[in-house]
Amino acid sequence: MPRRKIVLLLAGFFFLLIPVQPHTSAYEIEDMSLEEKVAQMFVVSFFGEELNFAARDLLSEWQPGAVVLLPSNLDTPAQITRLTNSIQQTLIDHGAPPAFIAVDQEGGIIARLDEGFTQWAVPSLLTATQNPDLAYQFGEALAEELLAVGINMNFAPVADLQTNLDNPIIGRRSFGNDPEMVSPIIAAVIAGMQDSGVMATVKHFPGHGDTGADSHLELPVLDFTEDDLFARELIPFQAAMDANTGAVMVAHIYFPQIMDTNSPASLSSNIIQDLLRDEMGYDGIVITDALDMDAIDTVYSPSDAAIAAIQAGNDLILIGAHISPENQIEAMQAVVDAVNSGQISESRIDESVRRILAAKERFNLFDWRELELSGIESRINSEAHTSLIDLMFQQGITLIHDEADLIPVQGRTLMVYPESRPPLGLACNRNGWQFATISSNPSDESIATIASSARYVDNVIVFTENVLDNSQQAALVEALPLDKTIVVAIWSPFDSQYLPPISTYFVTYSPLSQFYGSICDILHGEAEAQGTLSLMLEAQ
Repeated sequence: MPRRKIVLLLAGFFFLLIPVQPHTSAYEIEDMSLEEKVAQMFVVSFFGEELNFAARDLLSEWQPGAVVLLPSNLDTPAQITRLTNSIQQTLIDHGAPPAFIAVDQEGGIIARLDEGFTQWAVPSLLTATQNPDLAYQFGEALAEELLAVGINMNFAPVADLQTNLDNPIIGRRSFGNDPEMVSPIIAAVIAGMQDSGVMATVKHFPGHGDTGADSHLELPVLDFTEDDLFARELIPFQAAMDANTGAVMVAHIYFPQIMDTNSPASLSSNIIQDLLRDEMGYDGIVITDALDMDAIDTVYSPSDAAIAAIQAGNDLILIGAHISPENQIEAMQAVVDAVNSGQISESRIDESVRRILAAKERFNLFDWRELELSGIESRINSEAHTSLIDLMFQQGITLIHDEADLIPVQGRTLMVYPESRPPLGLACNRNGWQFATISSNPSDESIATIASSARYVDNVIVFTENVLDNSQQAALVEALPLDKTIVVAIWSPFDSQYLPPISTYFVTYSPLSQFYGSICDILHGEAEAQGTLSLMLEAQ
């Protein structure tokens, strides 16, 4: 098929795209056995914070090309560093190339690295800044923290658009729902991450944002045509490819309009070979989503899924947490047997292994050195990264409308905010304002008290937190004089869809406490809201 190109204008940001060079390392494919080549295609997993006997045997006997670290593997920075050192040293001791060691560190609600690492705001705040330079710095910071503990591959960023508010799995992981807005930001994050030495993995191709089902539990179905995908869902993925993303993760979703069989996209040559490779021209690494998700493992055994994934064109086979080391070994052996029987050609294996070895060279895996346990905190550098979060809020908080010109706030003012956030009141305590705290689901009595107080002031500021799940917050706003009420949504930009018409509406996108100073400065007229709405509020 001819390549179909999505053209994007990445405003204000330009990328030096360096093509992947042919592999010239000491690990040559010609010197590898079939078993060694097949093992390079597997991303294995194991349980625990150190290499147990089963995990050590898995690495020693098969020398897989990649390892994914899951919550059971992750504790403190020192523990993670010891673990990654052990993984790489075990492989090297058995003559194998160092592994890609991967993790889901998206920032926001999916962040596997917790204690000792930066806790980031959700990606839609970054999109609201419309600042690719800041997005590049975010990518650099992610890479710095990952490399500090020996992780060299990130299953991020998410390029799925938040176009279905009932989506149970993407939601706040998304950068937004306007493809033209999110694309330059995603591309910049990838560039920052990869320029710093960590391979990015854009996901979940060709787009998981409009599904109403969770592929961890069932196989979602999207009745999109190829033209539908190119018009919207594929635009951020094309931007990621133009930014030379090292890998693309394929989703477990069924697209009946464009697939010959009812298998998931992750196991479909229509999606991987025809769409991703031929039409979009991508020649980097293609990786499956985890094969232990119910969209897969309720239908396929690990061995059958691995064989089908390779036949469809995947380069890396991601084995999830619920597949034992023994079953992972069986899956690798099943692929070897499939090659020996002619079910899979060895040239198909070689094609993927060349990509994998080239990527390992590109990201300097062959120069691996054991990390020292001393100096981990300085390597992570989280204190410096916290300042990036401050910038995200300063540049990303968005004023949606101010119909009565209430900003900056003048006169007698009552500020109503969550009782779980006492520092928010302290941050805004200027100019003699009055303050009242509420629970996330205020009682009718509390609402009546606040409504009575509101009659004696010029302005009321109300901070909401996820009104969809806290309907009494809507009752509170409805009880107030709407022409002089300012609502600040500190969790979901979509709070306004569940509220009566209000005069003034802000969104902060993320509830991290770093937003306190920025929104208070804006309310008091000491700063301006600079953000651009990254989630169109009419999204369905």
